[in-house]
Amino acid sequence: MHPAAAAGLPAQKLTGGFSLTAVIVFLLAVFVLSAPASSAPAPGDEAIFRADSFPGGSGAGDAGWIQWSQRQETLPRFFTAAGPSLGGPGSLGIYGASNSLARGCWRKLVEGIVAGAHYSFEAFYLARGADYPRQRCFARLDWRDAKDDRVGQRVYVPENARLGQWQQVGGVFRAPEDAGSVRVELYLSHCEQATVFWDSITLARVPDPPGRKVRVATVNCRPSENKSSAGSVEEFCEVVEQAGREGCDIVCLGEGINMIGVAVGDTYARYADIAEPVPGPTTERLGELARKHRMYIVAALGEREERAVYNTAVLIDRQGRVAGKYRKVYLPEGELEDGCAPGNSFPVFDTDFGRIGMMICWDSWFVDPARALSLQGAEIIFLPVWGGNATLIRARAIENHVYLVSCGYDVESNIYDPWGELIAEAKERPGVAAADIDLDYPPACPYSWPLGDMRLNLLHARRSDVRVPELEK
Repeated sequence: MHPAAAAGLPAQKLTGGFSLTAVIVFLLAVFVLSAPASSAPAPGDEAIFRADSFPGGSGAGDAGWIQWSQRQETLPRFFTAAGPSLGGPGSLGIYGASNSLARGCWRKLVEGIVAGAHYSFEAFYLARGADYPRQRCFARLDWRDAKDDRVGQRVYVPENARLGQWQQVGGVFRAPEDAGSVRVELYLSHCEQATVFWDSITLARVPDPPGRKVRVATVNCRPSENKSSAGSVEEFCEVVEQAGREGCDIVCLGEGINMIGVAVGDTYARYADIAEPVPGPTTERLGELARKHRMYIVAALGEREERAVYNTAVLIDRQGRVAGKYRKVYLPEGELEDGCAPGNSFPVFDTDFGRIGMMICWDSWFVDPARALSLQGAEIIFLPVWGGNATLIRARAIENHVYLVSCGYDVESNIYDPWGELIAEAKERPGVAAADIDLDYPPACPYSWPLGDMRLNLLHARRSDVRVPELEK
């Protein structure tokens, strides 16, 4: 596998560190993903454009920068400023000019683009008075052909790390076929009292990434009745062994794997009956298999921490360690009556192939868990689920443009691509279904929509500023 943990967004890190070689491979492998903060091309990259000096009052016209807005009525105020700045003196400025309609950009045409080649783009902005800067201040790439007609679709550049007060945007992008140039566009949009300063803009050709291929799996397993917790877990271990023999990099197990099929007297066990520490017996047993097959394992189980009981999903890494856990935020009435406590966050986790998130069962009925994971950069969401609605599960993949892997008992164990297409299903019980995916090259749009990269479009288009008070009560 090509090491490629997504960079730039806060995440819970795996124990242990990547080697320097792995980090370098990742930087070259990333495709339309966040890049770490750096205003200079990496060694071996071919810089074809750099702008980091804008003396105040120059207007930037001599350097080929154009002030653009759709209409005169939407024109913001453009200027160059002696400060603030990064690198050389000055920066490109845009002010909303007390006009709620203001939307415009500094635009620069960069020639010499090679069709099909990969390019690293980076810029920094400092926003003042912008309430939702991700929506208001953004960079966009507009690929052009020899006739200056658009080819492919415009690309919204994702945000990465911060450098003091400056926000970095950047990523690696593939130029469409027939592209010969690209318009770099630096925007301020619909924020009447905001001012944004843009600086340190770089475009460089980089080597073609090798791809981030990963073999993901789900299982169809429902332990038979009247098992102990350890006995139930052992039935899951049998299908984990099968996934390991098939060379899977990560496998998703079900919900409550230390509870399903377990009896206490004449009734089924509840979470309080079987809850255990994390790390604990179940994670240790899963860790043995993860270490044996050099694979990741996702599973949900009953967790006890002091007086509290949780429905918890765990991530076991290739070394068999607990790399992270997520406590189910949305609890159905039955789990609340059983004494479970809800979690209060949606963490994401970096692996050696990309960034993942976890949800559990009832979470899939709500929009915000998957949205929160996607906004933090999760590329695959794993969903241990008892029973649920397959249509809603599929919708979580579509609306966030992520891969989604579900493992259910009373609902299918499926793998969906970012367009919601079913790419694998574990039909036999017990059984395993696996799919080979490339996170650098997600599937092309199956529809005739000229929307470009849907994930970046969705992240940019989300309207955080539209408040619904009824949802906040």
